[in-house]
Amino acid sequence: MIERRYAEQMNPTLEGVDAIEAVNADEGVRWLFSFLTADRLQTYCLYEAPSPDALRVAARRAGLPADLIVEVGRISPEAIRAGAGIGLGA
Repeated sequence: MIERRYAEQMNPTLEGVDAIEAVNADEGVRWLFSFLTADRLQTYCLYEAPSPDALRVAARRAGLPADLIVEVGRISPEAIRAGAGIGLGA
């Protein structure tokens, strides 16, 4: 997961998304989804990637901030109830 902080409000465009996805594909990174804060100055983005370094390279190439990268696992109430516990990776 990447936390991104922007100096100005985030206003994504279709062209911008296409460009980001092209860079991500080159780096073996897949953008799953993002949360945008109400003030549009921060995003929290979930990715599948081979490594945190691949995320950093893709962000740099796309001209995006990558203020904090945290490797996360998957957990849900349903999985815990089913006895699956915590899965590693996204």
